[in-house]
Amino acid sequence: MRILSVAAAYVFAISAYAADSHTNSPSHLWKTYDSVLSNAKYIDLTHTIEPDMPIWRGFGNITFSQAVNKLTGKPFTYEKDLFVANAYQLTTDQMGTQLDAPAHFNPFFAAADEIPATFALRKLVVIDVSDKVAKNASYATSVKDVLEWEAKHGRIPAGAVVFVRSDWSRTWPAVNTDVFPQVSLETVQFLHLQRSILFHGHEPLDTDMTSDFAAERWLLTHGYAQAEGVANLHKVPATGCLLSTGFPKFLGGTGNYVRYVAICTPDWPQGVVPGTISEAPLPKYKNALVWDAQKGHRSRT
Repeated sequence: MRILSVAAAYVFAISAYAADSHTNSPSHLWKTYDSVLSNAKYIDLTHTIEPDMPIWRGFGNITFSQAVNKLTGKPFTYEKDLFVANAYQLTTDQMGTQLDAPAHFNPFFAAADEIPATFALRKLVVIDVSDKVAKNASYATSVKDVLEWEAKHGRIPAGAVVFVRSDWSRTWPAVNTDVFPQVSLETVQFLHLQRSILFHGHEPLDTDMTSDFAAERWLLTHGYAQAEGVANLHKVPATGCLLSTGFPKFLGGTGNYVRYVAICTPDWPQGVVPGTISEAPLPKYKNALVWDAQKGHRSRT
């Protein structure tokens, strides 16, 4: 018997739920979790935010510090306050693994807090152009690449998320933010206008290297969001996975710091299964997390 893909099982369960006369019961969704999602492989596609992470040259430096008690003017400590906290000087909402809100380029479209919660879980498509990028560091993904992918895997589902794998991020943080793999204007137009995807994503911090941000500008000025700074796409198959997107709601934000997680089939060799690692409680480490003034962040070393 062929193993049902995560995406197919999810769609099947949702359909059954909708058809059930007992619409107030969550049983079908819970059964979907028990039968499919609890055994799935979870793969983090997100870079950690840190002070020295790569960032577009026009933005200021990121700094971390110890949160200060405003009543004493001193940092919180475990000994005196029972807890510690961090303070972050983040010079932009456009950094790291992110979801660009259309308001980044067009004030009449959605800001970060106006992106709907329905972005949270979608089918994931991964188009691999890493072999072409290996020969040309600024290679631009083309409509031909998309059609070749479809010839092998089938038509891209409407409402899916399409991530372009270039392997640019595999040397992170030692990456070139000035010369990088691109996604052409024609390609993003094709994906949205001909395939009706939800959004596309790529590993670099920009969509293209044109002087007028052609592809990114078209996307955002027409109300489409996009993902940037995606990681670990070499661990994800071309089809069959879901994408979980978790993002904060900064009022009027032009971008989101995002946690992307691919949810793949149990037989996929990459990823972790719920319950196979310490989750509740979370693990206790041998070394304490302490403030490292030289590094400018808390560290266990």
